[in-house]
Amino acid sequence: MNILIIGSGGREHALAWALAKAPGRPRIFSLPGNPGLAEVGAVLPGNPLDADVVLAAVRERRIDLVVIGPEIPLVAGLADALTAAGVRVFGPTAKAAALEGSKIFAKDLMLRHGIPTAGFEIVTKVERAREMIKQISYPHVIKADGLAAGKGALIVRNREEAARAIEELMVAKTFGAAGERVIFEEYLEGEEMSVFAVASGERYTLLTTSQDYKRALDGDRGLNTGGMGAYAPVVTWNEELAQRVCAEVIEPTLQALSRAGRPFVGLLYAGLMVLENRPQVIEFNCRFGDPETQAVLPVLAGDLSELLWQAADPTPGSAPLPEVGQDGRTAVCVVIASAGYPGDVRKGFPIRGLEKARALPGALVFHAGTATKEGRLVTGGGRVLNVVGVGDDLPAALRRVYEAASVIEFEGAFHRRDIAWRGMRAIGRRTDA
Repeated sequence: MNILIIGSGGREHALAWALAKAPGRPRIFSLPGNPGLAEVGAVLPGNPLDADVVLAAVRERRIDLVVIGPEIPLVAGLADALTAAGVRVFGPTAKAAALEGSKIFAKDLMLRHGIPTAGFEIVTKVERAREMIKQISYPHVIKADGLAAGKGALIVRNREEAARAIEELMVAKTFGAAGERVIFEEYLEGEEMSVFAVASGERYTLLTTSQDYKRALDGDRGLNTGGMGAYAPVVTWNEELAQRVCAEVIEPTLQALSRAGRPFVGLLYAGLMVLENRPQVIEFNCRFGDPETQAVLPVLAGDLSELLWQAADPTPGSAPLPEVGQDGRTAVCVVIASAGYPGDVRKGFPIRGLEKARALPGALVFHAGTATKEGRLVTGGGRVLNVVGVGDDLPAALRRVYEAASVIEFEGAFHRRDIAWRGMRAIGRRTDA
């Protein structure tokens, strides 16, 4: 099987790594790829938003399955164009991807179908937003309606922070048209979790749960980012919670989309807040999360390529999708970022210690924002590398990931040193009990 992965980040490198290990040893291609993806298979040039370019690559390389990583090509309709040309695609249509492309669409769907989520109000005028900040209770959440690279949800703790959020989203338009409409949303208490469901219409199978850490600095301080690390599986996940998430979130969402003429094929990501085993949806995404994927895939047990192949079947039957379980271990992903991230960063600094890190037991390194310059590996973005440690339990995985992260160097490199602190706290509570 020939598989083409669309994207150029750590998520796509992790997908390529996992798919290349499948029993059938598929040939992996990526577009536009990165230096890490080039280690797994051929990297193809081109703009992933140009459906004609992607389709030409599919035909030239005789691609059997296209796996679309990022949300922007999905919301732009890349899956639609490829499917119309007879290509087998793992990734939702633009109509189904509206679940991530518009938070207002998602909130309306949840409200109409009784899917648990926070109370909210949609605001389209700056004047109304400025009135709202005088009326709401704090803390509160203000969200851009459209895509904002994972940075469009702002937790505000007082009127001053709320006013800055409105100026950033609706006036300065930091995220462009994404901030023309905003959602004022009730702040939820509890523990955040990410649930991945590989879906094909109303059929689905759950992957291992994960938890990501969005803030740039230790102690969940600093600016919101695309994600500074993650771990999997979540310590506090349990069978009762799994049943509730399936019955109250995943199944009604897939049913609602199907009945609205928007059947979902791809990875349905439910970002949840869980309090006393009760899940509420913070957001939906229409693709594998980043950096959660880098923690989830190393501890899967089963054939990921077969699962994605069957989910993408254009003529699905009623048979359930294959189960891909968890192998009993834990993985922690730590993002090594460039100075200044999530703001402006300087690029082109040589990266040292990569092979030394990879040689350590239980360590993996996925490329996120890297490039080559005169034959040397250099920094090429804000989130540069995703270091993963795999161990028999969370403490072992943490030791391994931070040992590996400590030997990687480049000018301005930084990373959080407390990823998975909620999991460690939960383990401590069990020990105390």
